[in-house]
Amino acid sequence: MPDTAALASPTPLDLPIAFIGGGNMASAIIGGLVGQGMDATRIDVVEPFEEARARLAQQFGISAQAEAGPALGRAALVVWAVKPQTFRDAAAPVAPLVPDALHLSVAAGIRSDSIAGWLGSERIVRAMPNTPALVGQGMTGLFARAAATAEDRTLVEQVLAPTGATLWLDAEAQLDAVTALSGSGPAYVFYFIEAMVEAGIAMGLGAERAHRLAVATFGGAATLAARSDEAPAVLRQRVTSKGGTTYAALTSMEADEVKERFVRAMEAARVRAGELGDEFGRG
Repeated sequence: MPDTAALASPTPLDLPIAFIGGGNMASAIIGGLVGQGMDATRIDVVEPFEEARARLAQQFGISAQAEAGPALGRAALVVWAVKPQTFRDAAAPVAPLVPDALHLSVAAGIRSDSIAGWLGSERIVRAMPNTPALVGQGMTGLFARAAATAEDRTLVEQVLAPTGATLWLDAEAQLDAVTALSGSGPAYVFYFIEAMVEAGIAMGLGAERAHRLAVATFGGAATLAARSDEAPAVLRQRVTSKGGTTYAALTSMEADEVKERFVRAMEAARVRAGELGDEFGRG
């Protein structure tokens, strides 16, 4: 009888992984891997900023390098956690060192056609995560090119699992919508929390109380929406008694076209995601 353990696909803990860029998103993924028991010596990081390298060393015991070197050659997976405008330049010295690796990009807007051209590889998965990944509550949209195997997809899921939930997409263009909805989405939530805190202060609650009330309300409402079988519109209606306080607030928002303006704002984010691909994905 075959040894099923020997036949099982390798997990991230078994494979050397390289990160190009050591900022917040890379740190979230690295923290999840180390938290699962991965040896920090299996992780290579290229990070040009000394302060970020020092932080990685302090947090995870990782000796990050300022530039790409031969050590990257052992990587089975390369995670591209760079800004869109720096991706092309960052790829040039790395590509010759990792010809057989799987590539996972978390760079907003940069399309896989551009990445494939820069790296000379078709084994590419694009991801659009968000900042709640830092606390294990992230949401990441994923798209894989045809050359990425089922095993590649599984590996990506395992790498990202500690950061939160994942969602595979059928078409790469949908990643721009994911960027607008969930990638940029935490900023919208923080924006509304800011507004609620300002309102609370204006109504005499004080900054600390207003902050606690606003944050707990968003967290609790999101949890309720996640656990309920009912649509958000139904949940909203259950809180809204005609002529009551919630009704007064929502009627004011509708008069100001808050929902319509919010939808337009996310469309602006989606358009900008596409522009990033056009602007920084050339060549």
